[in-house]
This record gives sequence, structure tokens and C-alpha cells, in this order.
Amino acid sequence: MKYTRPTKTLIASAILCALAPAAFAQEAVVPDENDIERIGVTYRSSLVEASALKRDETKVADIITSEDIGKFPTENIAEAIQRIPGVQISNINGRGSTISVRGLGAQYARTTVNGQTMANADFTGGFRYDIIQSELASSISVIKSPSADMDTGGLSGTINIDTTKPLSYSERKVVASVKGQYSEFSPTDDVTPKANITYIDQFADDTVGIFLNAGYQALDDRVDNAWMGRWFQDDDGNDYPRRPRYRRIDRETKRYLMNGAVQWRPTANFETTLTAIYADDDTEQDLNQQVFLFDRDDITLLGSPVNGVYESVRVDNFTLENNRQMEQKDATSKAFTLESKYTTDNWEISGVAHYTKGEAVHGEEAVILATTVSADMDISNRDNVIFNVDEDLTDPALYPYDMPRNEYPNGATRYMDTSETAFQVDAIRALDGDFFTSVAFGAKYRKEEFNRDFYRTDRFAIGEADPSDLPLMTDYNYMVTDFLDNQMSVEHAWIAPDVQAYRDALEAEGVTVPTFFAAQSSYGIERDIVSFYAEAEFDTMLGDFPFRGNFGGRYETTDRTVNTYLTGERNEFNGEIRDVIGEYDIDYDYNNFLPSMNLVLELNDEVQARFAAAKVLVRPILTSRSQIAASETSQENSFGTTTYSIDLGQPEMKAMTADQVDLGLEWYYGEGDSLALTLFWKEIENGSVTEFVCPDDYQGTALSGTATDCLDADGNIYEITSTYNDDAGTSIKGLELGWNQGLDQWLPVKGFGFSANFTYIDADDSQSFVLTNSSERTWNFIGYWENETFSARVAVNNRSPYIQDNTDAFFAREGRVVDGRNQVDLVLGYNVTEDFSLRFGALNINGNDEEAYYTDERPVWQTTSVIGTSYYLSALYSF
Repeated sequence: MKYTRPTKTLIASAILCALAPAAFAQEAVVPDENDIERIGVTYRSSLVEASALKRDETKVADIITSEDIGKFPTENIAEAIQRIPGVQISNINGRGSTISVRGLGAQYARTTVNGQTMANADFTGGFRYDIIQSELASSISVIKSPSADMDTGGLSGTINIDTTKPLSYSERKVVASVKGQYSEFSPTDDVTPKANITYIDQFADDTVGIFLNAGYQALDDRVDNAWMGRWFQDDDGNDYPRRPRYRRIDRETKRYLMNGAVQWRPTANFETTLTAIYADDDTEQDLNQQVFLFDRDDITLLGSPVNGVYESVRVDNFTLENNRQMEQKDATSKAFTLESKYTTDNWEISGVAHYTKGEAVHGEEAVILATTVSADMDISNRDNVIFNVDEDLTDPALYPYDMPRNEYPNGATRYMDTSETAFQVDAIRALDGDFFTSVAFGAKYRKEEFNRDFYRTDRFAIGEADPSDLPLMTDYNYMVTDFLDNQMSVEHAWIAPDVQAYRDALEAEGVTVPTFFAAQSSYGIERDIVSFYAEAEFDTMLGDFPFRGNFGGRYETTDRTVNTYLTGERNEFNGEIRDVIGEYDIDYDYNNFLPSMNLVLELNDEVQARFAAAKVLVRPILTSRSQIAASETSQENSFGTTTYSIDLGQPEMKAMTADQVDLGLEWYYGEGDSLALTLFWKEIENGSVTEFVCPDDYQGTALSGTATDCLDADGNIYEITSTYNDDAGTSIKGLELGWNQGLDQWLPVKGFGFSANFTYIDADDSQSFVLTNSSERTWNFIGYWENETFSARVAVNNRSPYIQDNTDAFFAREGRVVDGRNQVDLVLGYNVTEDFSLRFGALNINGNDEEAYYTDERPVWQTTSVIGTSYYLSALYSF
């Protein structure tokens, strides 16, 4: 019997053993030719396939097929997915890394691989798509309205990446590709390689399939950032510059991907698949900073405030910190999934046993030098910020023999790991009624673990070095040049310390700098999640119109335990470390019932209407700046004080939930030609709010000042954040419009067409909870032309301004509005033979930089990030 409802899970190992004898008794059957996966060989055919999948899907979803991803002018999966209506991309230091769906930040979207969790190595940063090579995916679905059988966790939507199933192919297939990429601001000025090979084969009369994939990629690039990190405020509430920064990051990345599957289908009734995925990302960063530490007493305000901001200042004899930091960021993610399925005439029983683990090690060692300079600053023109330093920043004499600060190492290492173990069982009963076609029910257990251990290695723990033991800048230095691509009237070059010379000096000195465990910055979290669901599918007539859909409910219980440390006095050797005096656990339990419904009404052969309603949730978010567990880090300042960064934590944070409704109309008027309009609405409850606070005291130390300028009696700075659930609701409403159109019937030259989409979002923020990373308007346009030999495609991506806060970006400590931007990408293809093709691509060919300003009410300059253009040439051969 043909089921109208596709399943995504298979039987767990215990059920597999019980059912296997019956399965083996059946006669082996070769899959029907019509069931063999068909992969389009042109961009147009991939649009046709995606359109057909969307049309047949009961849920509100968009699909990208493998050819679609493979031919996008993109570097990674995130940049491909952003072509879908309602999806936005967020950059991390210039690379498209995370995505948001329908106006909610990346932390509110759930990402799965083959319907199961893929552990993110750094669980505090949202799912990192940039570490996943596009060859991992055979298709990607963005599901915006869920069904009851799906895992929860996607408040905005679920992005599911399906990997290749080898028995979807009817013959052996080997595909090899190589690629060379060049970034405009590459620190090495080299062309970096990428190579990938895929092997698919079938054995034992096509009952066993093997899929193997391996890939390697190297990337060298650079991003330059200039921004105002903090602001002072006068008695009248006017802001003025406090801490401008320059930052240049040179990156060298090596990525490894291994992906494999063994699929066994001995009979038409039984199938099992074992899938394994391993992704590794090793990045070395050379980070150079100029941190300009203005003091209130050093600043002369010039002119009058504009929109509440003094845009011109003179600053005399302030501290400049020259910070060169070498960072090693290693991240690995792996997943193993055993899926099995057994069917009879009326039943389909399936299950999954799944394990995934992510590990990240972020190590950094810095040389920090301090000197004194004076400067003029004028930020009245956002396109041409003026910052003139009186002294020559390229002159080694600026850093004398004896400086206010000359420290190495100043370092920290974070060890993070996350894992999930899951077991799931599902059963579907096919029905022959006039209304219901099937009923389904199932259960799942998930155990999630998150751990962060923090260590510090600081020179001041053993006392400052004698200046005579340290390398002189006149003899050992590194020159930073062409900063910000020589844009704006700022310093474009400065001299930086030679880190290797400091390493050698420390070794010659013959001392050992101890490493201390920072318990106050370390924690662990465990979540045990048990869920049950029931769902019914129907397919009937509503009058003269075919009517199909599903409805059901999912019940989940969550048992959360926060493991953290009791800390006491500061360590006698390192004041940034608190001594451990004990450990404690905090338990918090909650449960949710999540109903869902998806309906499709076929108005005629070409037009269908959709209605969907559901309750969705996302569990409390863990980020680097807001978390459930309390934590504290500190940093010694060159002017004799310390900055303490403290998160008070909130162990009783509730899950954020939303009631949502979708209403859509879709017109499929040609092969791959379609027009779709979807209206959506969400009502969010328990929004997560993180804000700076300045309590009267912190652990017995009296504090005073404002939330963003909180001090103790000795002038030490306390950056204290508090996270809590917002009691008021937040509404989001909007629309998505998608249009795919071939132009063969109108143009004399065949092969032209376009794909376009537009999304509008209107968010009624509550007084506390503000929707960040959300653009009011986004649109994408992809124009293409192709024939059997040549192809060309241009993609334009646009998003309007969006707000970020201190939980979203390092650059947004006191909030910012990221300006809208366009990005234009290009790809040209040449099919040399049926099996051999070449492709040339250019990313961000318009060289559009990222800019931000300081709040909507005060639209003055806050950030400029220069990203540059990337080019690549690739070759693919299949045999």
C-alpha cells in the first residue's frame, strides 16, 4: 500500500533484532525504476524538482535539491539557503555562518541532518553552517510549520539536511571535483585548494548500497573592522565616543569532511541504513587590534550634540593598547545514525538510534603593549570617519624600553563539548477509510549535554618581566598595512609586536607561567527530554476540491540540571581566577503540549491553498554572553584597573514558545514555473531578555554608576548582564512571495529564466524583548541562462537594516543597527563533455562592506567591516 505520509525515522536496534527474522524471510526485491532518485543536471531542472517537492509537501516548507546547491555561487550551505523566502544570513567576521528564519535570530532555528540533531562544536554560537561543505547535502528543507512527528526546538523553523542514500541510484557513480579560490584580502595572497570525491555503488543484486564522500578545503581570507565599542554619557543623556577600536583578522582555515552510508534493503519490507558524518574545522587567526581607551577627563567635547550624540571630540594623553593575539580555533562535529524500517500491508514500524558529539577548543595568546597618544575624532560623516592620531603609529619609538604595559602571555583557552544520545520509535497504521489515510504515533528520548571549561594563562601571575628581558619594537615587529582597504580618514597602518620574539624571550628567561582553571567561567548543563506524539493524515474531497493534510499533538517533558561551581576569594597568584570552594546542581523541570495542523486544498489542477497552525518552542539559549549558568571573566587594564564581565545566569529560564498560523496560495502554472504567497503570524511568549545592570553590590563589593558604566570604589569596571523571561508577548506578522519563471516562450534564445523572492516582517516588540537580527525586508533575485554547453547565473541578495544587541555580536556591546546591504554573486559554467565541467564564480563582486550605526534614534557611525570579493575556479568529473 502506498502511504501518503512519508516517514523520516527507522527502528531502534532492539526492535530491529525482533523483526529481522520476519524480514529476511521475504524475497529480495530490486527497487522499482520509478523510485530511483533523479538528480537534475541543469539549474532549471533543479527548480522543477524543488517546485514539485514543495507542491506535494503537506507542511509549509521550501526545498533545495542537490543540483540547486551544487550550482549556487556560494561558499557554503548557509549562503545557499538564504535564497529561500524568509531566510536571512548572518556573517561572523565576514563569513556567512548562521541563518535566521522569519525574523527570528539564528538561535531560534533548529538544524537537523536526516531528521536528527547534528551537534555544533561551539554550542554558544548557534549552528555553524560555514564549517559544513555543500557536498554533505543531497537536499535541504526549510520547514516553517511543523508536524507532530518532528522534534521541537525550532521556534522560527527547522532546517533539515538530507544526505545521500546509495540505493537511490541505479548504478555506480564516482564524482571528483577540485577548486581553487582566491580572496581579495587574502593574508597569504595565495589561491587556496578544495578537493572532494564521492563514491556510490550497489552490491548483492542491488540490496546493499555504499556511499562514501571525503573532502578537504583550505581558505585564506581577512576581515577588517573599525567600530565604536562603547560610549560615554553626560548628565543630559548625550552620548560621546569612549572606546573606538581597529581590528584586523588574518585567517587560515583547513576543513575536512567525511560522510558515509551503508544501506541494506534485502526485501521490499525491510530496510536499514547506517550513516556517519565527520566535519573538522581548524582555523588559525592572527588578530591585530588598536584599542583606544578614552578617559572622561581626557576628552574635550566639540560643537553641539546631534540627535543626542557629540560627533566631534579632542582627546589628549589617553592610553592606546596594541594587542596582537594569536588564536587557534579547532572544532569537530560527528554523528552516527542507525535507521531501520519494517512494513506490512497496513503497518510501518520504524525507529532510530542516534549519537552526535561536537568539540571545540579555542586557545588564544596575546601580547599587549600600552602607550600614550592624543587624537582628534569626527564621526559626523558615516562614510568618512576622521580619526587623526597625533603620533605616528608605525614608529617603533612609540613603544619605549619601559612601557605602562608590556605583557606576554595574556591568554585563555576554552574547551567546549556538546552531545546528544537519542532513541526513537514510530508506528504508522494505513487506513482504507474515505477520510483518514493513516494514523501515526511514536516516542523519543533525547539526552543533551553541554560543558564549558575555561582556563587562563597570564604573565602577571608570576610578576612582570624585567623590560631588559623583553624584545624591543625597534628590532622585532610586524607591520599592519592597508587597514580598511585604505578607506576613510583613519590610520591605515601600525606597528605590531612579534609574537614569536616574545615566545623566545619567555623561554630564554627560563620561567614557567602557570595555567589556572577559571571555575567561575565554567559550567555544565544536562537536559533529558522525553516526548510522545500522535498524528492523523487525511485525504478526501471538500465539495469538488481535493483536500488533504494532517493534525496531531506532541507532548514533551524536559528535565534540566545546571552544574556549576561555588567560588570564593580571588586566587593569590592570578586575580582573574576565583578559588573553588564547592560544586552545586540546580534542577528545573517543565513540560509542553504542542498541537499542530497542516491543510492543503487543491482549488484546481494548478492552484492550491495552504493553512497551518502550530505551537512551537525553543529551549533557553546558550550564547557566549547570555546563559543559564552564572559565569565571570576578568581582564586587567593597562591603567591599573580590572574589567569584570559577569553573567548572573538564570537557572529557572523557561522555554520560549510561540503560537503561529500560516495561510498560503500557490500557483503551479508550468513545469517549474510557480508563484506562491504566504502570510504568517507568530505570538511569542517567554521571550529571552539580556541586559546590562548595575546592582548596589556584587559579592560584597559596593558598586555605583549606570548599567553600562558600573564601577567600584577603586575604578574597576563591572559589565554585569542579567537574563530573564519577558512576561509580555511579542507579535510577528509578515508575508513571503516566491516566483520561479522560465522565459523560453517569450524569448528567441532558449534557456533564460529567473527565480525571485521577497519577505516582509512586521514585529511588535514588547517593552523588554526586542527582535534582533531581523530585517524588515529581504529579497533575492537569480537570473540564469543555460544550454547543454554553457550556463551563466547572477544572484542578488538584499536585506534591510536590522538590530543587534550584546548577545548577537561582539561589536554590539551597547546595541547597534546593521545597515542594509546588497551582495551580488556570479557563476559561469562550461560543460566540456557530458562528464566533465568547469565553473568560475565570484562572490560579493560589488565589494559591498558591512556597516552599522548606533541605534535607530541616533544613526551615527558605529561599525565598518571590509570583507572584499572572492573568486573561484572549479572542475568536476564524474565517471
